[in-house]
Amino acid sequence: MKEIQEFFSNLRSTFPTVSVTDILDILVVAVLIYYVISLIWNTSAKRIAKAIIFLLVATVVTELLNLHTVNYLVDRVMQLGFVALVIVFQPELRRLLERVGGKGFVRGFFGLSGNTSSMDQTEAINEVVEACEAMSRERVGALIVFERTNSLETIAASGTRVDASVSQELIRNIFFPKASLHDGAMILHNGRIEAAGCVLPLSDNRTLSTDLGTRHRAGVGVSEVSDALVVIVSEETGAISVAEEGMLKRHLATQTLKKLLIAELIGEEVEKNGVLEILKRKGRRKGGDDDETANP
Repeated sequence: MKEIQEFFSNLRSTFPTVSVTDILDILVVAVLIYYVISLIWNTSAKRIAKAIIFLLVATVVTELLNLHTVNYLVDRVMQLGFVALVIVFQPELRRLLERVGGKGFVRGFFGLSGNTSSMDQTEAINEVVEACEAMSRERVGALIVFERTNSLETIAASGTRVDASVSQELIRNIFFPKASLHDGAMILHNGRIEAAGCVLPLSDNRTLSTDLGTRHRAGVGVSEVSDALVVIVSEETGAISVAEEGMLKRHLATQTLKKLLIAELIGEEVEKNGVLEILKRKGRRKGGDDDETANP
């Protein structure tokens, strides 16, 4: 009881000395910790965090219980274990640093977003879903990556620049089995096809099903190193899958795929407005075509 009273007494005496810079310092550290945890926890790098937390807790507990021998051993493990962790978890650390180094991390840190129009994104989603439905039926493999806040510029540079509007015809032509770009990935940026035939990093997650091929492992791999949303069509079964944050959702129906993309990329309410606008636009186009036909 006496120790608790002394603690609060010291705490009260400390408050008058706290300055604005101290508060700012605390806030910056808190925000940094939050973003580091959010980056780690949704990837396989969380194993590193768990190992470090376990060692820190073990160090404190053994010191409080006066377990000198155990504390000595844990302390030695802490000193040597850091190097071992870096070696063992090198792939996870590399991916984490790639995400932190991406310009999308800076945009997300300051609450900034890209300039993608919700209408353009909705049109792109509709075209992708229609193309995936056709490719699934025809057993044509496809790998389509929706770039979000994390930049995929380096990956896009590994393929062929396209910079074209999204259309199901173009998507199906690119992934046509005899086309030169069909084996690579397609990168979609701001509602447009930025590049095709791109090389993606393969996931080394050993928990993935053994029946998954290179296309699925590449889709999961890029979702591990970025916040991209990846649509995968299996060449063997025609099954449609989506990879996000290292997780794979398999055997999706086209309507489920559409709802998932809408929810993750633009949000339900924005999607409704976008669909209405697209319907209006298509109505205007149809009306215009009819007028031209009626009045040549």
